[in-house]
Amino acid sequence: MNKLSHLQVVAFAILWFMTGCANDGGTGSSPFSEMTGPRSTILFDFDWTFQRGEVEGAQQPDFDDASWRVLDLPHDWSIEDIPGTESPLDSAAVGGIDMGYFRGGTGWYRKTFDLPSDLTGKRFTLQFDGIYMDSDVWVNGEHAGSHPYGYTSFWFDITDRLEHGKENVIAVRVRNEGRNSRWYSGSGIYRHVWLTVTEPVHLGTWGTGITTPVIGKDAASVMVTNEIQNHSGENITLRVTTRIIDRHGKEITKDRQEVDAVASGKVGVTQELEVASPQLWSPESPALYTAVTEIEDAGSNLLDRVENEFGIRSVEFSGEGFFLNGKNLLLKGGCMHHDNGPLGAAAYDRAEERRVELMKASGFNSIRCAHNPPSPAFLDACDRLGILVIDEAFDMWRRPKNPQDYHRFFDEWWKKDIESMVLRDRNHPSVIMWSTGNEIPERGDPEGAETSDMLAAYVRHLDPTRPVTSAVNGLGPDKDPYFATLDVAGYNYSFDGDHGRESVFETDHRRVPERIMYCSESFPLTAFGAWMDVLDHPYVVGDFVWTGFDYLGEASIGWLGYPHEGSFYPWNHAYCGDIDICGLKRPQSYYRNVLWDAGQKLSIFVQPPEPTFEENPDRLDWSKWHWQDVVDRWNWAGYEGEPLNVEVYCAHERVELFLNGNSLGVRETNRGTEWIARWSVPYEPGILKAVAYDANGEADTQELVTAGQPEEIRLTADRTQIMANGQDLSYVMVELLDERGNRDRTAGNLVEFQIEGPGTILAVGSSDPMSTESYQQPRRKAYMGRCMVVVKAGEDPGKIRLHASSEGLSPAVVTIGSNGR
Repeated sequence: MNKLSHLQVVAFAILWFMTGCANDGGTGSSPFSEMTGPRSTILFDFDWTFQRGEVEGAQQPDFDDASWRVLDLPHDWSIEDIPGTESPLDSAAVGGIDMGYFRGGTGWYRKTFDLPSDLTGKRFTLQFDGIYMDSDVWVNGEHAGSHPYGYTSFWFDITDRLEHGKENVIAVRVRNEGRNSRWYSGSGIYRHVWLTVTEPVHLGTWGTGITTPVIGKDAASVMVTNEIQNHSGENITLRVTTRIIDRHGKEITKDRQEVDAVASGKVGVTQELEVASPQLWSPESPALYTAVTEIEDAGSNLLDRVENEFGIRSVEFSGEGFFLNGKNLLLKGGCMHHDNGPLGAAAYDRAEERRVELMKASGFNSIRCAHNPPSPAFLDACDRLGILVIDEAFDMWRRPKNPQDYHRFFDEWWKKDIESMVLRDRNHPSVIMWSTGNEIPERGDPEGAETSDMLAAYVRHLDPTRPVTSAVNGLGPDKDPYFATLDVAGYNYSFDGDHGRESVFETDHRRVPERIMYCSESFPLTAFGAWMDVLDHPYVVGDFVWTGFDYLGEASIGWLGYPHEGSFYPWNHAYCGDIDICGLKRPQSYYRNVLWDAGQKLSIFVQPPEPTFEENPDRLDWSKWHWQDVVDRWNWAGYEGEPLNVEVYCAHERVELFLNGNSLGVRETNRGTEWIARWSVPYEPGILKAVAYDANGEADTQELVTAGQPEEIRLTADRTQIMANGQDLSYVMVELLDERGNRDRTAGNLVEFQIEGPGTILAVGSSDPMSTESYQQPRRKAYMGRCMVVVKAGEDPGKIRLHASSEGLSPAVVTIGSNGR
C-alpha cells in the first residue's frame, strides 16, 4: 500500500505574525506610537539607509551614514542602474548569462530608531522574510547572527541587545558575491522586515500548527497546537483559549485549557475543536477561517493574542490520481521563480498577488515554487485566490552547480532552512507538497539517496500531513533509490516530443507500478504531449511547465537555448514563460488555454516572414524551452502577396479563416490535430478573422487587424484605487494606438512619464527580452506597441496622476486614487 493512501491534510495561512496593531513605522511617526494589546508586529520596512559596496565599521552604532541613500524596503539593488549609467546591465557581470548580466556585490543597510522607556520588560523579535544572500545582522554593534541562504525567512530575539529610552541601530551586511545562482537572484533585503513586541509570556514564532485529522460533510475536527514561551522567570499557570471565526466574523466554536509553564521554558498545548458544516478550501472556493488564540494568567490578564487564517481541506495522492477534498483534480501547473520582472526580486505584496492573479486567470490551478521557498505574501495570495503550491527548499545540496552557491552551507544549515520553510509555511492551505530539491547533482548516487532520505524524514517529522517530493532529471532506473525516499516523484522533462515512442511514465509505471508521478517540469514546445500523459495516465497527477511566468536571468533559454557558450548579451529575460515579465500572455499561454479547455479558446498567430530575433544555429535538439516563432500581428508592410503561415489554436470542433471577408477554408481541430489549424495566407492588409464552430453552430470569433501608424497613447491601470501605505502598487499598461484605437504592434516609440500627487514611479518595463534600458528612469521604449509603469503609493491620501507623452502622439493621463490605510 502506498504510504500516502490514507493521507489527509488540512492547513491554514498565517497572513501576518500579528495581533493588536500593526504599525508601518513610516516617515514622521514612531513605529511604536500606535501599539495596543499585548502583541504588536511592526512593519519595519521604512527609513533605512543603504550603501552599495563594502564599508568598514558600518556595524557600529556611531558610524556616520549621513551620506548614505535613504530608502524603504523591500529593496533589490541588482535591478537598479549601475552607478554612473542608465542601465542595470553589465556584459562583464560575474553572474553572466545566469544572472541575466545583472550585477551582485556587497551592500549595507542601517536603520535607526528610538525605543520608548515604557516598553521595558517586553520581548522583541526581529524577523527578515528574505535577504539575498549571506547576511549578517548587528544590533547596537553586537552581532545578532548570520543567515547565508537567500530564500528562507529567519529571526532573532534581540531583547537583550536593545537600549530603552535611547537610539538603537540595526545594521545588515549583504553579500551576493561570485557565481552563486542559475537565475536572477536579486541582491539585498528584498522581502519585508518585522519587529514583533510581546509580553514575556507569549506564543513562539512559527509556533502554531493547525491540522484536521477528520473532515466530514457535517463536521471537521480542527487540531490547534501552540508552543508557549515563558520568559517571566516564574512558574505560571496559564489559561489558553482558542476560537474559530468564520469569514463573516462569527465565532463558531472555542476551546479553553489550563497549562503550567515553568520559568524560562517552553510548553506545548494541543486543542481539538469541531467545526460544524465546514466550508472546504479549494481553488474554486478558497474559504478561509480564523483561529484566535489568547493566553491569560490566573488573574485573567491577557498576555498574548494571535490570529491565524486557515483553510479546511484534505489532500490525497494515490495511483488513481490527486484528490482534493475527495475529488479528483488534475494539476494544471506552472513553475515560477521569485522575481517580479521590472521590480527585480523586490517582493511587494501587490506584486506577489498580481502574479498569482495572472496565473489563475490564465488557467493554472497550481504553482511549483522554483527552486526555493517563496515570500509569505506570495503564499497568502495563493490562499486567498485558490492556487495549489509545491513549496521547494533547494536547488542543490552538497555538490555545487556554481562555485559560490548554497552547497558551501548545506551541511551546517540544511536543517535550519528546512525548519524555516516547513514551520513558516505549514499552515497555508495552498501548500500541498514539500519539495526537498531540484535536479540535485548527486541524485543518481547512493550519497544522494541517503541525503534525500534524511531530508524527507525530517520534513515528515515537522509535518507528517503532506507528501514529500523532489524534481529529478536524467530519468532512468539509476534514480530508483532516490525516488524510493519520496512520496510523490517529480519528473523533469519526461516527454521529449517524440510521439512515436512510449513515454517514460508508461515505462516506469510498468517497472514500479506503485510510484505516483507528475511532470515537475515540461518544455513549452512539448505542451501537447505532456498534457496527454496527464489525461491518459491517472498515476500522472499533473504537469508543470517551465515556466508559468517569465523571469530575469538564464537569459535567452526560450530562444537561443542551450548550450550557453560565449556571451548572449544583451539578452536578459529567460523568454520561456507562458506569461512575460510584464504580466502579458505569450502565444504558448493561449495554446495552453485550448489544451485545458479554459479561458480564451480561440486564438490567431502568424509566423513572421523573417525570424523575430537572430537564431542560434548551435541550439541542441533537446533544448525545447522555446515556442513557435509566432505573433498576434497582421502588419507586414513590404510582404504584400507573399504567403505567411497562420496558426489558429482552437478548442472547438472546427474553425474557418477569413481574410477581408473571404473564406480561406474550414479545418477540423481535435486531438489528432493537437487543436491547431494551419493555413498559408498571401498577405494583404485588412482583417484576418477566425470563426470557430461546434455542434450548435458558431461558437467564437477572433481577429487580427492591420493597424495604422500610432497617433495616441492609452493608459490603463489595473487598479485605480490603492492604499496610502507607502507600499501598495498600481500597474499601468501603456499602449500606442492608431486613429481607430488599434494597437500598433510594430511601434517602438520612446514614451516619457511624469507623476504628480502622493505617489512615485517605482519601475518601468517592457516585454523586450534584449532591452538594456533602465527600469528606474521615467521613460521606456514601447515593444510591440506596449510598455508598463508601476506606480507606488506614498503615505498620504490623495490623487496620483501619471502622464505619458511621446513625440508626435497625443498624450495621456490616468488618475489613481490613494486612500487611507
